[in-house]
Amino acid sequence: MKARLVTRERRRIGQHGFADLLIWRVPHPVDGSRHGFKYSLAFVHHEACVVRYDNERGKGDHRHVGDQETAYDFVSLDRLLGDFFADVMEWMDAHGDLRGPID
Repeated sequence: MKARLVTRERRRIGQHGFADLLIWRVPHPVDGSRHGFKYSLAFVHHEACVVRYDNERGKGDHRHVGDQETAYDFVSLDRLLGDFFADVMEWMDAHGDLRGPID
């Protein structure tokens, strides 16, 4: 099996941000991960990436919120997306941004 694109999309969030979502189903787990997905989820606010989840080769599943990097326990794609968007909303609430629609 070749890598297969699951999703590639950009969603506008609030007045000054967007989320880029890129998820692939891969034939073998990425080094450091135990599942069949390669992903990069990023929330960019005022041209700065402030929340990012990814499973970079060798590092495995992890997330960045602000300047903090922590391990992430991947359970499922639904959980991944839910956790990512929860962190985005938490970041927006903490930084006083006006919540707008998530496209």
